[in-house]
Amino acid sequence: MIRNRFLLALFVTGLTAVAAGCGGEEEESVGSESSDQVAGLEEGSPAALAVLAMVNDRTIDAAAFSASKVASRAAKNILAHRDGPDAALRTADDDLFDTIDELDAIPQVGSAALRKLKTMSEARGYLEAQNRKDRFVIFSPQLAADAHTAFVAQAIREAKRTVDVAMYSYSDAAIGAALADAVARGVKVRFLFETAGEDKKLTGSALASTKSGRLEAAGVDVRYVNKIMHHKFTIIDGPREDLAFAGEGQLITGSGNWSSGAGTKYDENTIFLKAYPELNLRFQREFDHLWAHSRDLASNPAIVSDTTTLPIDDVAIPEDTGSHVTFTSDNFDVTGDTFKGNGGNAVSDVLVAAIANAEERILVASGHLRSRPVSEALIARKAEEPELDIRVYLDGQEYISEATQAEQLADLDTCLAGANTEAKRRGCMDKGFLFGLQVGQSGIDVRYKYYAYRWNASYAPQMHNKVLIVDDELFTGSYNLSDNAEHATFENMLHFKGPEFLDLVGEFEAKFEQLWVTGEGQLAGLRTKMDTDPTIPLVFPAMSLSWQEVRDLKSLIAAECPKANSLEFRQNPVANQYCTK
Repeated sequence: MIRNRFLLALFVTGLTAVAAGCGGEEEESVGSESSDQVAGLEEGSPAALAVLAMVNDRTIDAAAFSASKVASRAAKNILAHRDGPDAALRTADDDLFDTIDELDAIPQVGSAALRKLKTMSEARGYLEAQNRKDRFVIFSPQLAADAHTAFVAQAIREAKRTVDVAMYSYSDAAIGAALADAVARGVKVRFLFETAGEDKKLTGSALASTKSGRLEAAGVDVRYVNKIMHHKFTIIDGPREDLAFAGEGQLITGSGNWSSGAGTKYDENTIFLKAYPELNLRFQREFDHLWAHSRDLASNPAIVSDTTTLPIDDVAIPEDTGSHVTFTSDNFDVTGDTFKGNGGNAVSDVLVAAIANAEERILVASGHLRSRPVSEALIARKAEEPELDIRVYLDGQEYISEATQAEQLADLDTCLAGANTEAKRRGCMDKGFLFGLQVGQSGIDVRYKYYAYRWNASYAPQMHNKVLIVDDELFTGSYNLSDNAEHATFENMLHFKGPEFLDLVGEFEAKFEQLWVTGEGQLAGLRTKMDTDPTIPLVFPAMSLSWQEVRDLKSLIAAECPKANSLEFRQNPVANQYCTK
């Protein structure tokens, strides 16, 4: 039966081809076997993704289709769908193709047209570009040799032309050596470094001995911005000097800083993406924007800081329907080297919209939950759809007691009562507010990575991811779910969806499920130890606990070890990680 359907589809295709050859317009008719199967375009395959990349490319017009002998009516319908009713590029009514099935459904597009589009994509290099693509993700913690920092150092050692870095925290010696080696090989290296803003305050040998000073001594051009640089990305051999390099450059980004803790201690993710043109161009444009309005460290007078950048406008960026990125830099206006907030909510607007449209699940793994828009969107979605699977996993520092929650709410009420302008009211609403308890009280399942009676950064194996999975879409980047991230820091939030990235979304989902049951079964053992052992641990292996479980554990520790709340223990938590009864 399947063979007969296949022959029927070929017979119909043959008839339409004859009609076209006789001067008629090609018309597609699809039998019970889909046109993409007949054309050899399996959804999500490199060939299928190449065709989608091509038809979504705004430089592909009617003349390009005609030159490849794609029937004019099929081409016209493809362009009408892509560019929308106004036929203008990059306007609100554009509708890019997400799948081959969507393309196949266009009138006059069937197996014959898809074959021609496949051939056209191969001839124009789109298939080659797809085959060049390479990506993988590293989840921390890992052994040092397998950590993301080791792979970053290796990628830098392979750089041929340029390395651009935007980084909050950097201390990895192997990466430092790789950067110095790159400069020695003639690679141009620029580094936007948060720490440089503090290092700049020093002079002479004190400045030279800082991380920034040592980078400049190695020939790395270091600059800083007047807001917090919280990005964690690098672009290697990207489109810094030539847009064509977007098709081969490597982007490395995620939640992890370049430090031992991020690699071997914290829960992090770092994504390595090679030959993803849209992301390479968007991140390059972000870097160039910040670099053009940055301030020079000027530790090494031999370095002449180059602030020239290559213009990258929207038309120059091919749009990949499966990947995108949003930057908080959209929330800032800039004059000279000074960025000033404009009140925008570039990232939280995207996340709120995704949450509102969730149909099956929302999984959140975040070090913080201090964003009012995101928290209220989660609460609202749960109220609308009580059966929706919404789970939130936070770092232990996000736990607050009911008393602290009451203080937060009282402070907010006081602030709002004194707010006599909209700006002041917005300031009250945007103030740092820990939403974990409130979100949990709405019926959402909230758990905390809990590992210490009293949180301290020196010993905290932090849950440092910034991940949302909404249905089969992934949002991840450097962006903490907080007002501070939105309005005071430079951040990124990537968005992956569609057939090409289902495996990546699956990897993140599997990691979330693993984190969700961190330390499963350990709580009972810790309770037993406290009952039987004279030594009470105040720092212990991490466990994923509900708010009630954390509260009960804290109460037990306080009862068994009253000293835990003494002034000495509060002021010196590092020196007091256990107590005796």
